[in-house]
Amino acid sequence: MLVKAKVAPATPEDVRLLLDLVRTAKEALSDAPEATIQATLSDGQQIDLTVTESDFATLTETLVARTLTPTRKALRDAKVAPAEIKGVVLVGGATRMPMIRRAVETYFGQPPLTNLDPDQVVALGAAIQADLLAENHRGEGDDWLLLDVIPLSLGVETTGGLTEKIIPRNSTIPVARAQDFTTFKDGQTAMAIHVVQGERELVSDCRSLARFELRGIPAMAAGAARIGVTYQVDADGLLSVFAREQLSGVEASVVVKPSYGLADDDVARMLEESFTTAEVDIRARALREAQVDAQRLVEASQAAIGVDSELLDETERANIDALIVKLATVTGGDSVDAIEAATKELAAATDEFAARRMNKSIRRALAGRRLDEV
Repeated sequence: MLVKAKVAPATPEDVRLLLDLVRTAKEALSDAPEATIQATLSDGQQIDLTVTESDFATLTETLVARTLTPTRKALRDAKVAPAEIKGVVLVGGATRMPMIRRAVETYFGQPPLTNLDPDQVVALGAAIQADLLAENHRGEGDDWLLLDVIPLSLGVETTGGLTEKIIPRNSTIPVARAQDFTTFKDGQTAMAIHVVQGERELVSDCRSLARFELRGIPAMAAGAARIGVTYQVDADGLLSVFAREQLSGVEASVVVKPSYGLADDDVARMLEESFTTAEVDIRARALREAQVDAQRLVEASQAAIGVDSELLDETERANIDALIVKLATVTGGDSVDAIEAATKELAAATDEFAARRMNKSIRRALAGRRLDEV
């Protein structure tokens, strides 16, 4: 019978020793075809291992491929093809590894720029930018500009707890975007503006930045008001949000710093969540939108019946009431198809009723007026 030999776990001292030796070997393989790892562990075990550059490239192939994923995403977001890149600057000591440089050359179709120290390139760029901001121009070569972008989308909450993106992420600042919104209910005279940040479809999954209210909206039918919401980010990263009702001119605003309290790790985490939950978010948004449309139709139908019920006979009224109950019931479920089907059914059943109401309104408007006055 065979018995598996027990191997004593490595001590913390052994782990530190091996990590130091492996790191030294990795750095040596950037310039040499092979490197040797030799060590004596605390239990007397001898390690004598030679690693070639090709062996190391094979071992790290998966990791190198993963490092190109953020690069692809950055180019996709910027709507730029690899062939359009004029030069690739390497940053960080790990980019000295030959397999990294080969991967970059293969992806971009050109060798990376290696005339700058990858450990110093960020500091050099910051120093050059600071020199330009101080207006210490030395010649024609100093007319370049460093542009900053918004790391996460900026949006507003809409009915149903959905996120409507106003300024998409990676937009170059300064930037300003505007979008029109309207009221959800008849006679609505105020609107709550909820400013959010993030890539998710539901407000509950995004970061709340600010809330304010626009008051004094003229009482009108749902959907008649026009509220323009403008998002403006200045060069310092300050976000100003303005809301203005176009008919009355009433307005309100708020200023917020989107990056306040947001670390790089938070940005990376929020982006990663948006990628991994994309399909779930799309389904959740479709459900919420269907529920909002259904709720709007139910409330509009009930309000119309309350005003002009005499335009319906008993059979028509009973049929519409039953369809309203059916739609209200399925709206509480999670089937988009069922909600959309019930919505279409109620809409079709109320088409004739809507036409009668329109005729009634026209007759009322024309009552007592001569033809030449019309």
